Amino acid sequence: MLDFFTIATKGGLVLWSKAYSPTQSSPINNLIHEVLIEERSSTQVYYKDNYAVKWTFVNDLDLIFIAVFPKALGLTYIDTLLTVSSVQFSELYGDVISHRNGGIPLLKGWGVHFEALLQTVEDQDSLSKKSRQPRKFEDTVGYSNSLAYAKAKPEDAKTTSNSPLLNEDEFRRNMELLKKKTASPRVGGRKGKGAKSPIASPVIGMDDSKKKIKEGRKWDGKISAKDAKSLDYSNSDATEVANADHLVDQSGMGHHGKDGIYNVADLEASDEDSYSSDELEEEFTKISARSLQAKKPAAASSGLLSFFKNMTGQKEMTPESLEPIMSKMKEHLVNKNVAADIAQHLCDSVTKGLVGQTLGSFKSVQTHVRQSMELALKRILTPKTSVDLLRDIAQAQAEKRPYTIVFIGVNGVGKSTNLSKTAFWLLQNNLKVLIAACDTFRSGAVEQLRVHVRNLKALEQNAVVDLYEKGYGKDSAAIAKEAISSAKITGHDVVLVDTAGRMQDNDPLMRALAKLVTVNNPDKIIFVGEALVGNEAVDQLTKFNAALKDFSGMANPRHIDGMILTKFDTIDDKVGAALSMTYTTGQPILFVGTGQTYTDLKNMKVSHVVASLLKE
Repeated sequence: MLDFFTIATKGGLVLWSKAYSPTQSSPINNLIHEVLIEERSSTQVYYKDNYAVKWTFVNDLDLIFIAVFPKALGLTYIDTLLTVSSVQFSELYGDVISHRNGGIPLLKGWGVHFEALLQTVEDQDSLSKKSRQPRKFEDTVGYSNSLAYAKAKPEDAKTTSNSPLLNEDEFRRNMELLKKKTASPRVGGRKGKGAKSPIASPVIGMDDSKKKIKEGRKWDGKISAKDAKSLDYSNSDATEVANADHLVDQSGMGHHGKDGIYNVADLEASDEDSYSSDELEEEFTKISARSLQAKKPAAASSGLLSFFKNMTGQKEMTPESLEPIMSKMKEHLVNKNVAADIAQHLCDSVTKGLVGQTLGSFKSVQTHVRQSMELALKRILTPKTSVDLLRDIAQAQAEKRPYTIVFIGVNGVGKSTNLSKTAFWLLQNNLKVLIAACDTFRSGAVEQLRVHVRNLKALEQNAVVDLYEKGYGKDSAAIAKEAISSAKITGHDVVLVDTAGRMQDNDPLMRALAKLVTVNNPDKIIFVGEALVGNEAVDQLTKFNAALKDFSGMANPRHIDGMILTKFDTIDDKVGAALSMTYTTGQPILFVGTGQTYTDLKNMKVSHVVASLLKE
């Protein structure tokens, strides 16, 4: 049974709706936020709670038809209902919708017409189910094959068995070969009584008088006093830093606003990345032109111009006309390091939004396709939640508790390094930071954080940054809990929790991570990932989120709240990992790491990423 049906514009204006039963939640609002805005409309059906939602677009009128029905029923006629209702509505009220000057047009008689249409579709579906009776065995192909085999003559089955497999000559030759093999001595076989082992031939240039003497190994407790002194760092001065100038890049320092808040610098776009709208349009034309040059013979007119001239006579864009452009666009996005599945979903979603739109000139085709892709990328990359960590920290201060951030990720992506960069940013805003060394697995992890704390104290004379450590082999969840409790007593404003790197398929370590999050319930869970990865980014984020959900044991489990992309200075314009990670989680990218100094933490601008993705 249908629960809800609505007709609305893409701008959100509801033209007509009908509820057949009360809904406990708002599946349509969830559809808008989680599917349509996120450019996931290429999916066929959307499930939320106990409901399933299907929809279809009428792009020439900028309308969307949405049907909501129980997930358990799985109604098969919903697709037919959406198609027929959208066609008939466009025929009856297309002129009214096109020429409306705002407001909701008067749709006379549509309610009665839809009820009759729904009843007709339901009746046809019930009749088709009744006509689908199971076939008798006599009507199947298996029965006919069995009958034919049973009626076959016995002589036909024996024709192949009477013929010899080998003739006499071949059999004789095979026997002779077998005897020769058995007569030959076995290699490495058992020696006879009088057999002597062969004498090894001397190696040319070998000198028996000069044998290599094994050097003695220095075991623990038996090293010399000189070696012991060179390895002793226990009495080193805490303020001693190798070279403070190498820890901070003054040219990369952020700026203080009028309110005194220190903001990290924006990621500077190179001249190649700072494209204008016209240049982006030209680049998109080049991409589309290359897609068609590969498919056309050399004698044909070049690329996109010929293609668009052929399209100008059409009344509306069709999937067939968009397929060559979107196919090349998918390849272009994959070359930019976007995950292949995400590139396909994005192109399908843009195509679905363009099909049916009326185009009248060469310029309109080019503009519509380019603008749709550009807007889709901006919608995905624009944060949907607040990225103002300082405001959230201020709220935690008002509640007289420390603000907790947990850094998670796979091995070797730079979690500890970017944690220290985040600590430097917080120290510039006069916040007291406590770093919890919860990586009790990797050798040197605690010492690495100890060096970072020493450097940060040396850079800022009045900085309050401390390290909470309990050594190795301990429970990381317990250490984090003790660190948070200690921060409440000592008055630290922020607790930064460093965790061990783990692969997404390591089940024991993922359970330990879920335990740490469940026990401590941090304010932010930040995933640190490399900008170099492509398809692997999707797998990492999906499995990390799944582990936090499956192993938490909570009714409302936590998930990743934001991301930091590291090694962003090594990828040139291949920024597809940013799109893949944002599309997979729906969460924003808080910062990007661009180097090894404490100031190499930047804000990422959406416009720069879009320009890099669309440029050649």
